[in-house]
Amino acid sequence: MAARRILVVDDDDLLRESLVEQLSLYEEFELMDEATATKGVQRARAEPTDLLIMDVGLPDMDGREAVKLLRKGGFKGPIIMLTGQDSESDTILGLEAGANDYVTKPFRFAVLLARIRAQLRQFEQSEDATFSIGRYTFRPSAKLMLDERGQKIRLTEKETSILKFLYRAGEKVVGRDILLHEVWGYNSGVTTHTLETHIYRLRQKIEREPSIAELLVTEAGGYKLVP
Repeated sequence: MAARRILVVDDDDLLRESLVEQLSLYEEFELMDEATATKGVQRARAEPTDLLIMDVGLPDMDGREAVKLLRKGGFKGPIIMLTGQDSESDTILGLEAGANDYVTKPFRFAVLLARIRAQLRQFEQSEDATFSIGRYTFRPSAKLMLDERGQKIRLTEKETSILKFLYRAGEKVVGRDILLHEVWGYNSGVTTHTLETHIYRLRQKIEREPSIAELLVTEAGGYKLVP
């Protein structure tokens, strides 16, 4: 799976740098950071951002106001707010502004990491989730891929499931038997020929030259997606 891009917005240099350093140890994440709400909002709008960590007490703007601006502007990804205030009303205000979760300082890194992963998992299952596969934007909920010109490619349910599972595997090769079980379940009536037929049809839809696969490639024993 492509690394999830996380933007950390906090004016506490020590905390922000520590978070960036710790999260960078995990290959699943790619980090960006800003010290002010204004720059954070600009960055989230300008660059692909999968999850935003936003402090409430920022020097130029209340973090909740920044979240409202982003939501009004169409930002769909999960937002986790950091706050030094441990009051119910503070949490409610943050959630009403459009935040998905609230973490009170001081916090344990393991707790924040678990919240980040939970929010990303939930978002991947939501109607708003989109993923980049090569030159395409993949929208699993709509069973749809859009190319760079906005042209739509309709997918079947099984084609969508195949792409989702391969995407989650990153650049690891997924064996044919594993893919069969994940997409079709343990149905003894389904053979690898069924899977190969679906892969063939997928390539006809998404590859520039289906006979020379660049995105959905065959490796020893299985398949993988090349980002």
